[in-house]
Amino acid sequence: MARDLPSLNALKAFEVAARLESMSQAADELHVTHGAVSRQIRQLEDELGVALFDKVGRGIQLTAAGRQLRDACRDAFGSLREVCAEIRQADQRGPFLLACPGSLLARWFIPRLDRLNAELPELNLHLSASEGELDPRRAGVSGTLLFAAPPWPADMQVYPLRQERIGPVFSPRYSGAARLQGQPASALLNESLLHTHSRSQAWADWAHLQQIDPASLTQGQGFEHLYYLLEAALSGLGVAIAPQLLVADDIAAGRLLAPWGFVQTQHQLGLWVPKRQPQGAAQPLADWLLSELAGSSE
Repeated sequence: MARDLPSLNALKAFEVAARLESMSQAADELHVTHGAVSRQIRQLEDELGVALFDKVGRGIQLTAAGRQLRDACRDAFGSLREVCAEIRQADQRGPFLLACPGSLLARWFIPRLDRLNAELPELNLHLSASEGELDPRRAGVSGTLLFAAPPWPADMQVYPLRQERIGPVFSPRYSGAARLQGQPASALLNESLLHTHSRSQAWADWAHLQQIDPASLTQGQGFEHLYYLLEAALSGLGVAIAPQLLVADDIAAGRLLAPWGFVQTQHQLGLWVPKRQPQGAAQPLADWLLSELAGSSE
Protein backbone atom coordinates (compact mmCIF):
# COMPACT_ATOMS: atom_id res chain seq x y z
CA MET A 1 0.00 0.00 0.00
CA ALA A 2 1.32 3.44 -0.94
CA ARG A 3 2.16 5.77 1.94
CA ASP A 4 -0.07 8.80 2.45
CA LEU A 5 2.99 11.01 2.86
CA PRO A 6 6.47 10.97 1.32
CA SER A 7 9.51 10.66 3.57
CA LEU A 8 9.47 13.44 6.15
CA ASN A 9 13.25 13.74 5.82
CA ALA A 10 12.81 14.34 2.09
CA LEU A 11 10.07 16.89 2.73
CA LYS A 12 12.28 18.69 5.25
CA ALA A 13 15.20 18.79 2.79
CA PHE A 14 12.87 20.14 0.13
CA GLU A 15 11.36 22.76 2.46
CA VAL A 16 14.78 24.18 3.32
CA ALA A 17 16.03 24.09 -0.29
CA ALA A 18 12.83 25.73 -1.53
CA ARG A 19 12.97 28.42 1.14
CA LEU A 20 16.64 29.23 0.44
CA GLU A 21 16.47 28.45 -3.31
CA SER A 22 19.86 26.76 -2.95
CA MET A 23 20.95 23.16 -2.45
CA SER A 24 24.27 24.25 -0.96
CA GLN A 25 22.70 26.60 1.58
CA ALA A 26 20.15 23.94 2.46
CA ALA A 27 22.97 21.47 3.10
CA ASP A 28 24.66 23.99 5.41
CA GLU A 29 21.46 24.61 7.39
CA LEU A 30 20.74 20.90 7.74
CA HIS A 31 24.39 20.04 8.51
CA VAL A 32 24.56 17.45 5.74
CA THR A 33 26.31 17.27 2.36
CA HIS A 34 25.09 18.83 -0.86
CA GLY A 35 24.72 15.30 -2.26
CA ALA A 36 22.50 14.21 0.63
CA VAL A 37 20.07 17.06 -0.05
CA SER A 38 20.07 16.30 -3.78
CA ARG A 39 19.31 12.62 -3.13
CA GLN A 40 16.44 13.43 -0.79
CA ILE A 41 14.86 15.78 -3.33
CA ARG A 42 15.32 13.28 -6.20
CA GLN A 43 13.63 10.66 -4.02
CA LEU A 44 10.75 13.07 -3.39
CA GLU A 45 10.41 13.89 -7.11
CA ASP A 46 10.39 10.16 -8.00
CA GLU A 47 7.72 9.43 -5.41
CA LEU A 48 5.51 12.32 -6.53
CA GLY A 49 6.19 11.78 -10.21
CA VAL A 50 6.90 15.45 -10.93
CA ALA A 51 9.90 17.78 -11.10
CA LEU A 52 10.08 20.20 -8.19
CA PHE A 53 13.06 22.27 -9.37
CA ASP A 54 14.38 23.40 -12.73
CA LYS A 55 18.06 24.20 -13.22
CA VAL A 56 18.63 27.82 -14.19
CA GLY A 57 22.27 28.49 -14.96
CA ARG A 58 24.15 27.45 -11.84
CA GLY A 59 21.10 27.83 -9.67
CA ILE A 60 17.68 26.24 -9.23
CA GLN A 61 14.14 27.49 -9.65
CA LEU A 62 10.90 26.01 -8.35
CA THR A 63 8.43 24.55 -10.81
CA ALA A 64 4.69 25.16 -10.44
CA ALA A 65 4.39 21.88 -8.50
CA GLY A 66 7.42 22.90 -6.42
CA ARG A 67 5.81 26.21 -5.49
CA GLN A 68 2.62 24.42 -4.47
CA LEU A 69 4.51 21.97 -2.27
CA ARG A 70 6.72 24.76 -0.86
CA ASP A 71 3.65 26.67 0.40
CA ALA A 72 2.19 23.55 1.98
CA CYS A 73 5.49 22.63 3.64
CA ARG A 74 5.99 26.18 4.92
CA ASP A 75 2.59 26.15 6.63
CA ALA A 76 2.94 22.60 7.98
CA PHE A 77 6.49 22.94 9.31
CA GLY A 78 5.69 26.43 10.64
CA SER A 79 2.75 25.04 12.65
CA LEU A 80 4.89 22.19 13.92
CA ARG A 81 7.61 24.62 15.07
CA GLU A 82 5.03 26.73 16.97
CA VAL A 83 3.42 23.74 18.66
CA CYS A 84 6.77 22.22 19.65
CA ALA A 85 7.89 25.55 21.08
CA GLU A 86 4.69 25.85 23.11
CA ILE A 87 5.03 22.28 24.39
CA ARG A 88 8.59 22.98 25.51
CA GLN A 89 7.42 26.13 27.28
CA ALA A 90 4.52 24.28 28.93
CA ASP A 91 6.80 22.42 31.33
CA GLN A 92 4.69 21.40 34.33
CA ARG A 93 7.16 23.21 36.58
CA GLY A 94 6.57 26.44 34.68
CA PRO A 95 3.91 28.96 35.73
CA PHE A 96 0.29 28.94 34.64
CA LEU A 97 -0.37 32.62 33.86
CA LEU A 98 -4.04 33.37 34.46
CA ALA A 99 -5.45 36.68 33.23
CA CYS A 100 -8.62 37.96 34.90
CA PRO A 101 -10.53 41.18 35.56
CA GLY A 102 -9.01 43.15 38.41
CA SER A 103 -12.35 43.38 40.22
CA LEU A 104 -12.72 39.59 40.18
CA LEU A 105 -9.13 39.19 41.38
CA ALA A 106 -9.51 41.64 44.26
CA ARG A 107 -13.00 40.75 45.46
CA TRP A 108 -13.22 37.00 44.89
CA PHE A 109 -9.93 35.40 43.89
CA ILE A 110 -7.40 36.83 46.37
CA PRO A 111 -9.42 35.81 49.46
CA ARG A 112 -9.26 32.21 48.15
CA LEU A 113 -5.70 32.24 46.81
CA ASP A 114 -4.11 30.53 49.82
CA ARG A 115 -6.58 27.67 49.50
CA LEU A 116 -5.90 27.29 45.78
CA ASN A 117 -2.13 27.23 46.30
CA ALA A 118 -2.51 24.62 49.03
CA GLU A 119 -4.83 22.39 47.01
CA LEU A 120 -3.11 22.79 43.62
CA PRO A 121 0.58 23.34 44.50
CA GLU A 122 1.75 21.88 41.18
CA LEU A 123 -0.11 24.57 39.25
CA ASN A 124 2.40 27.33 40.08
CA LEU A 125 -0.25 29.97 39.38
CA HIS A 126 0.71 33.48 38.33
CA LEU A 127 -1.98 36.17 37.99
CA SER A 128 -2.33 39.06 35.56
CA ALA A 129 -5.16 41.51 36.23
CA SER A 130 -6.73 44.16 34.02
CA GLU A 131 -10.01 46.05 34.00
CA GLY A 132 -9.70 46.65 30.28
CA GLU A 133 -10.72 44.25 27.53
CA LEU A 134 -8.92 40.95 28.10
CA ASP A 135 -7.43 39.13 25.11
CA PRO A 136 -7.45 35.35 25.73
CA ARG A 137 -5.09 34.92 22.75
CA ARG A 138 -2.40 37.19 24.22
CA ALA A 139 1.06 35.67 23.95
CA GLY A 140 2.26 34.12 27.19
CA VAL A 141 -1.19 33.82 28.77
CA SER A 142 -2.09 30.25 29.75
CA GLY A 143 -5.75 30.95 30.49
CA THR A 144 -8.21 33.81 30.94
CA LEU A 145 -11.26 34.24 33.16
CA LEU A 146 -13.96 36.04 31.18
CA PHE A 147 -17.62 36.96 31.47
CA ALA A 148 -18.96 36.41 27.95
CA ALA A 149 -21.96 35.03 26.09
CA PRO A 150 -21.77 31.93 23.88
CA PRO A 151 -21.15 30.77 21.20
CA TRP A 152 -17.47 30.28 21.96
CA PRO A 153 -14.66 30.86 19.39
CA ALA A 154 -13.52 27.71 17.58
CA ASP A 155 -9.88 28.25 18.59
CA MET A 156 -10.61 28.38 22.33
CA GLN A 157 -11.33 25.65 24.85
CA VAL A 158 -13.88 27.24 27.18
CA TYR A 159 -14.64 25.69 30.57
CA PRO A 160 -18.02 27.21 31.62
CA LEU A 161 -18.02 27.96 35.34
CA ARG A 162 -21.08 29.98 36.32
CA GLN A 163 -23.97 31.90 34.78
CA GLU A 164 -23.74 35.61 35.49
CA ARG A 165 -26.37 37.25 37.70
CA ILE A 166 -26.53 41.02 38.18
CA GLY A 167 -28.54 43.36 40.37
CA PRO A 168 -28.65 46.78 42.07
CA VAL A 169 -26.78 47.15 45.36
CA PHE A 170 -26.24 49.99 47.80
CA SER A 171 -24.75 50.54 51.23
CA PRO A 172 -26.89 50.93 54.38
CA ARG A 173 -25.02 54.25 54.67
CA TYR A 174 -26.52 55.51 51.39
CA SER A 175 -28.80 58.48 52.04
CA GLY A 176 -31.67 56.83 50.16
CA ALA A 177 -31.32 53.40 51.75
CA ALA A 178 -34.32 53.69 54.08
CA ARG A 179 -36.47 55.17 51.31
CA LEU A 180 -35.72 52.30 48.91
CA GLN A 181 -36.25 49.44 51.34
CA GLY A 182 -39.49 47.61 50.61
CA GLN A 183 -40.09 49.46 47.33
CA PRO A 184 -40.45 47.83 43.90
CA ALA A 185 -37.55 47.92 41.46
CA SER A 186 -39.26 50.78 39.62
CA ALA A 187 -38.32 53.00 42.60
CA LEU A 188 -34.89 53.24 40.98
CA LEU A 189 -36.40 55.47 38.29
CA ASN A 190 -36.09 58.28 40.82
CA GLU A 191 -32.44 57.56 41.66
CA SER A 192 -29.21 58.79 40.07
CA LEU A 193 -27.48 55.48 39.33
CA LEU A 194 -23.78 54.72 39.59
CA HIS A 195 -22.36 52.98 36.53
CA THR A 196 -19.09 51.81 34.98
CA HIS A 197 -17.72 52.48 31.52
CA SER A 198 -16.25 48.97 31.32
CA ARG A 199 -19.76 47.48 31.35
CA SER A 200 -21.83 50.33 29.98
CA GLN A 201 -24.87 48.17 29.12
CA ALA A 202 -25.27 46.55 32.54
CA TRP A 203 -28.10 48.81 33.73
CA ALA A 204 -29.89 48.45 30.39
CA ASP A 205 -29.56 44.66 30.53
CA TRP A 206 -31.00 44.63 34.04
CA ALA A 207 -33.85 46.98 33.12
CA HIS A 208 -34.88 44.82 30.15
CA LEU A 209 -35.03 41.76 32.40
CA GLN A 210 -37.16 43.74 34.87
CA GLN A 211 -39.45 44.95 32.05
CA ILE A 212 -38.37 48.54 32.74
CA ASP A 213 -37.62 50.96 29.92
CA PRO A 214 -33.84 51.53 30.09
CA ALA A 215 -34.33 55.04 28.71
CA SER A 216 -36.22 55.97 31.89
CA LEU A 217 -33.20 55.31 34.11
CA THR A 218 -31.00 58.23 35.14
CA GLN A 219 -27.25 57.65 34.85
CA GLY A 220 -25.33 59.38 37.61
CA GLN A 221 -21.64 59.21 38.53
CA GLY A 222 -19.62 57.02 36.19
CA PHE A 223 -16.43 55.09 36.94
CA GLU A 224 -13.83 53.71 34.57
CA HIS A 225 -13.68 50.25 36.15
CA LEU A 226 -16.03 47.97 38.05
CA TYR A 227 -13.71 47.83 41.05
CA TYR A 228 -14.07 51.59 41.59
CA LEU A 229 -17.84 51.39 41.10
CA LEU A 230 -18.14 48.83 43.89
CA GLU A 231 -15.92 50.88 46.19
CA ALA A 232 -18.21 53.87 45.55
CA ALA A 233 -21.26 51.80 46.45
CA LEU A 234 -19.59 50.57 49.65
CA SER A 235 -18.84 54.20 50.54
CA GLY A 236 -22.55 55.05 50.36
CA LEU A 237 -22.34 57.19 47.21
CA GLY A 238 -25.34 55.60 45.50
CA VAL A 239 -26.90 52.56 43.84
CA ALA A 240 -24.60 50.45 41.66
CA ILE A 241 -25.25 47.55 39.29
CA ALA A 242 -23.01 44.58 40.14
CA PRO A 243 -22.41 40.90 39.42
CA GLN A 244 -23.69 38.82 42.34
CA LEU A 245 -20.44 36.89 42.57
CA LEU A 246 -18.43 40.03 43.37
CA VAL A 247 -20.76 41.38 46.08
CA ALA A 248 -22.02 38.19 47.72
CA ASP A 249 -19.54 38.42 50.59
CA ASP A 250 -20.41 42.10 51.19
CA ILE A 251 -24.13 41.31 51.23
CA ALA A 252 -23.59 38.43 53.67
CA ALA A 253 -21.62 40.77 55.94
CA GLY A 254 -24.25 43.54 55.73
CA ARG A 255 -21.95 45.98 53.96
CA LEU A 256 -24.23 46.07 50.92
CA LEU A 257 -27.98 45.58 50.43
CA ALA A 258 -29.64 43.97 47.40
CA PRO A 259 -33.39 44.32 48.04
CA TRP A 260 -34.40 43.31 44.49
CA GLY A 261 -32.12 40.33 44.20
CA PHE A 262 -30.28 39.39 41.03
CA VAL A 263 -31.32 38.41 37.53
CA GLN A 264 -29.54 36.02 35.20
CA THR A 265 -27.92 37.40 32.05
CA GLN A 266 -26.72 35.62 28.92
CA HIS A 267 -23.11 35.96 30.06
CA GLN A 268 -21.17 33.15 31.70
CA LEU A 269 -17.96 33.20 33.67
CA GLY A 270 -15.60 30.81 31.93
CA LEU A 271 -11.97 29.74 31.87
CA TRP A 272 -10.71 30.32 28.32
CA VAL A 273 -7.64 28.38 27.16
CA PRO A 274 -6.25 28.46 23.59
CA LYS A 275 -6.70 25.05 21.97
CA ARG A 276 -3.20 25.26 20.47
CA GLN A 277 -1.61 24.71 23.89
CA PRO A 278 -1.69 21.67 26.21
CA GLN A 279 -4.81 21.52 28.38
CA GLY A 280 -3.31 19.47 31.23
CA ALA A 281 -3.17 22.23 33.85
CA ALA A 282 -6.44 23.86 32.78
CA GLN A 283 -8.77 21.02 33.79
CA PRO A 284 -7.66 20.85 37.48
CA LEU A 285 -7.96 24.65 37.70
CA ALA A 286 -11.43 24.59 36.12
CA ASP A 287 -12.52 21.84 38.53
CA TRP A 288 -11.20 23.82 41.51
CA LEU A 289 -12.98 26.99 40.34
CA LEU A 290 -16.26 25.09 39.88
CA SER A 291 -15.99 23.71 43.40
CA GLU A 292 -15.22 27.13 44.90
CA LEU A 293 -18.00 28.83 42.96
CA ALA A 294 -20.48 26.21 44.11
CA GLY A 295 -19.59 27.09 47.68
CA SER A 296 -19.75 30.87 47.18
CA SER A 297 -22.53 32.81 48.86
CA GLU A 298 -25.68 33.17 46.78
